[in-house]
Amino acid sequence: MSRIGYKAVELPEGVEVKQDGNVVTVKGPKGELTREFSDLIKINIDGNVVTFERASDDKKAKAMHGTTRANFHNMVVGVTEGYKKELELRGVGYRAQMQGKKLVLNVGYSHPVEFEEEDGIKFETPSATSIIVSGINKEEVGDCAARIRATRAPEPYKGKGIRYVGEYVRRKEGKTGK
Repeated sequence: MSRIGYKAVELPEGVEVKQDGNVVTVKGPKGELTREFSDLIKINIDGNVVTFERASDDKKAKAMHGTTRANFHNMVVGVTEGYKKELELRGVGYRAQMQGKKLVLNVGYSHPVEFEEEDGIKFETPSATSIIVSGINKEEVGDCAARIRATRAPEPYKGKGIRYVGEYVRRKEGKTGK
């Protein structure tokens, strides 16, 4: 049973929603997002309140009920506030810097690793060991941050690598000598 799917989404001031069949467009102060939703869920827009109904009570419709509401809510939050992921670099000589619209990472390889800014994604480097990935689409921000982290994931012996701020890396004990 979906409890999230029954909760209504209230649209903040300045957010506009257009619906064309299954395709919903949300426009706000930070930008515009469009997404195609499942036809198993009916989206009702009544003024500044959006509700979600399922057409039937089969398993797939129940599964999509809460997912549809959560994805729509993420779109609304994205166009009003936006999303950001913070990463930190740990390791001797590990650093990040911006060169124009490119993020350049020196993380222990023989060459620097470069990431281009994509549509709707911005990189910031407040210091040489921290990166902020921001944008209006929650999925794209998380995916981009995960790709940056994957270039040098934290290793369990010394803890070196790129990690999310606040991420706990479980440490292992090294070899024992005689």
